[in-house]
Order: sequence, then structure tokens, then C-alpha cells
Amino acid sequence: MAEPDPIPDDLFTAFEDYERAILSNDLDALDAAFAARTGTLRGDGAGLLVGHDAISAFRGVRGGVPARTIERVEYRPLGADAALLVSVSRYLGGGTGLQTQVWERIGGRWLITAAHVTPRAQALDRSVWRTVGDPLYQGAWEGPLVGLNVAVKDLFAIKGYRIGAGNPTFLDEARAETTTAPAVGDLLRGGASLRGIARTDEFAYSIAGDNVHYGTPPNGAVPGALPGGSSSGPASAVATGQAEVGLATDTAGSVRVPASYQGLWGLRTTHGLVPRQGLLPLAQSFDTIGWLTRDGATLQRVVDWCLSYDGSESTESVYGESGADLPWRFLVPEEVLAAVEPDTRAAFDTLLVRLAASDDPPAFARVSIGSLDDYFEPFRTVQAAEAWRNNGDWVRAHPDAVGAAVAKRFRLAADVTAEAEASARRALEPLREHLQQYVGGAALLMPTVPGPAPMRTHGGERVDVVRQATLRMTTPAAVGGLPAISVPLLTVPSQLGPAPVGVCLVSRAGTDIALVRLARRLARLVADPTTPEDQL
Repeated sequence: MAEPDPIPDDLFTAFEDYERAILSNDLDALDAAFAARTGTLRGDGAGLLVGHDAISAFRGVRGGVPARTIERVEYRPLGADAALLVSVSRYLGGGTGLQTQVWERIGGRWLITAAHVTPRAQALDRSVWRTVGDPLYQGAWEGPLVGLNVAVKDLFAIKGYRIGAGNPTFLDEARAETTTAPAVGDLLRGGASLRGIARTDEFAYSIAGDNVHYGTPPNGAVPGALPGGSSSGPASAVATGQAEVGLATDTAGSVRVPASYQGLWGLRTTHGLVPRQGLLPLAQSFDTIGWLTRDGATLQRVVDWCLSYDGSESTESVYGESGADLPWRFLVPEEVLAAVEPDTRAAFDTLLVRLAASDDPPAFARVSIGSLDDYFEPFRTVQAAEAWRNNGDWVRAHPDAVGAAVAKRFRLAADVTAEAEASARRALEPLREHLQQYVGGAALLMPTVPGPAPMRTHGGERVDVVRQATLRMTTPAAVGGLPAISVPLLTVPSQLGPAPVGVCLVSRAGTDIALVRLARRLARLVADPTTPEDQL
């Protein structure tokens, strides 16, 4: 297959000049970039403009566009003096856009004769949101989180609203909550406001991010890919720039997986650290609360407030060690590396080489944490037993109300015997102690998931294969009850183009705040030098 022709230098210069004019809202330069013809076209989701004058008038009242960078340009020649350019823009506030332009050489200059703009996703996308406002709930007018909007996973109690758990029948039968979950209240007291209630996979019993009732939220990093779940709605809201923070849960990876798939920062907190009152449970032995953000600085703001201040269940009050920095030492589990896809392994190995060659190289060691199946199988048994106790009566009473994939999991959960559950719990104890010994003086470092997000068009069988492989990688942290953070440090090829894959750090219980600091230190070592500090 032939490689695409390179963009001619003079055309690329004209494209760059136009992009600079867009960002500075230089109306004269923008007018000059479009062919002064009555047939010049510009279209977007709002409609089609025909003629240079109409386009100029629209631009005069539109105002500027949000700050963005061009991350990809595709060129196709249409003739000696005509070309098609398709570019992908990434907004600094989150989300991506697409610009399609026909350029013609007229009077020796390249000018745009037709353009179509696909902006980043905007609310209200009902696959992302169940209820949304501007804001839905106003936070305190002062505090360290002022200016942040939060997408709350549809498992948390919010006074006056019902919990829907990703299922319309469950939502219809639910009663309005009379109190607000502490995890939500902490954010409000810190000054954050609630943008809305975001979708979840049914009963949080999935990690793909699809929902047969409401549709699949968009992947804000890879259009056409699954978003990851079960915190799919909050993750998509953050990745597409509709919220700055996603309040989510992680039982077996439901924060870390969507973070990896959509290029986000995602923290699963130490089990039991953040109060779970007002949270609809899936499996209490592993359920924990976490947050999703587009950058490490915002996540640091959230954890510094929610895990430290006197009115919350703070890290200091529970564990007494959040202020101490973690050792600059990492252990890489061999079993996890053996489970990842080849492109992910190559990208991760390259990352380790870059870290070793950096000005601040950490210490590394390869370790064996044991068979991943040894973690996954007893975890799955205990999770299933608790999920059935929590939801079995409702599922039995509504046999046709649950999507096929989740219904199958509940059918299997119904068959877990008390003896099988007890045996699984016994098997988990030494594994938990084993992991806690490893993270006593170092953090585990590994890819978050096997590879990039699967395409939406992949069938259920393929998605289930990916799900099983992913859970084998994400369950050890859940078994250990340990904090784990996914950081968007890898980029790998996919069928849909370059895609993010997270790098996961796991540390000892109660070091959540220090873990975020550690992850940011790691990210700074490999970041592009031009990346602003507040992006890391």
C-alpha cells in the first residue's frame, strides 16, 4: 500500500497561518484565507453557510474558538491546484474536533473553498448524562475546588434525585434520595459544583462502557472506540470537556479502565478510605471510590481536599502517613507484562528506557506477583456472591429488564454457593498479604490494561475476551485493597489510529495523596518539554 503524498510546503504554511488566525480570532486573516467567491462553503452542526460574505458575517459574531492544538493532518491531492486536508484538533479544555477543508491554488495562493467543522461533543448527550444542569447543584462559593464541575456516576445518592444504576426500570421504581452521599458532599463543600448525573454500565457490573438501554458514551480520545466502564459516563464527560472531575467507583477497574481508554488520570482509592454511605454497592469487599480528571494537577487538588481536610475521612486520620513521599522505586510485575498486547509491551519498554535515561532515574526491579488467575478467580467468586446478595432479588423479579451480558453475569452469580464463596475468601487472604509486602518499600508499575480501547463494532465475544484479559490485570490492586492510579503515558497504534494506554502505579494502603504526587513526578520526566506544569 502506497504511502500518502507529503503536504506541499506552501500549502502547509497556508494551513498553519489559518490555524494561528483561528486561535487569535484574527478576522481579517480568516477572511483572507477563504476564497472570495459566492460559492465558498462552510458548514458545522448548526448548518451550512454559502458565500464568502455570509461566512465573514458569521465569523464576526461567533467570537474565538477554545484553545486547541492540531495533533494530526491528513492530505489528499485533488489535482495540480486542489487538495483535501483533514485535521484533528485536541482542545486544551478536553475533547477533540475535526476540520475538513478543500484548498485551491487561486492566483498563486492556497485558499479554502469549502470547510466543514465537527466540534467537540457537547451536552446533552443522553448516552453520557442522565440529568445535567449548569450546574445541577451549586457548590460552596469559596474553596480549593471552585471552578471545577463534577460528573457523578449514577450510583451515588444526591438529595432530591433517584439512583438509576444504569437501568431504566430500576430508575422508575427508585425513590428520591433524602440525603447526599458524603463523597458528593465533600466536593460541594470544597467549592466544586455538580454538572450532572452521568451514566454507568448496568449495576456497575461491566468494564466495557456499553449500555443497551441508553447507548454507549463516546470515547473522548478515540472516536469509534468503547469508552470503558463501568464509570463510562463520568469518564466520557471529563474526556470530552463537559466536566473537570468524574466522581466514580472502582471495584475491579471501573476507574482505571476508562481512564486508560480515554487518556485520563484516574485514581482508585484505598479500600475503605472514602466513606461509601449513599453508594449503591456492587461488591462491598472491593468497592471503592475514585476520581477521573484530564490532568494530574486537578486530581491533586481533589485528593488534597477530599482526603486531608478535617471534615472528611482523611488519609491522616485513618492511616497517618499521607504526607510522606513514597520511595522513588518501582517494581514491574512480570505476569502483567506477559499479559499485555505486543504494542503495549513495546511502548511500556520504551517508557522504562526513557525513565532510566532521564535526569531523575528511579530504581527498577522485575518481580513475580504470582499467577494473575490466582487473583482473578477467587476475586470473581466473591464479587459475584456479593453482587447477587445486593441485587439478586431485584434481578429475579425483573428477568427481562437487564441487558443480556449483565444478565448472564447475574445468572452465574446466582449459582455461587456459600462453600465456594468461603473457599475463595480464604484464597484471597495470602494474596492480599503477598501484595502488601511488595508495596511496603516501592510502588508497582505496569500498563493499566492489555491494550487500547476496543472498537464499538467488535462483537460481544471479542469484548468479553478483552474484558477477561483486562480484569486479570486490574484485580490484584482490588484484592489488596490498595490505591492505584492510571496515568496516560503510553500511545499505541489501533485500528482507529493512535490510542492512549495508561500506566498504573499501585502503592501501600493509605498513601493515596502521595501516590498522586509520585505519578505526577513520573509524568513530568517523560512529558513534552512544552507541556504546561498545570497539565501534569
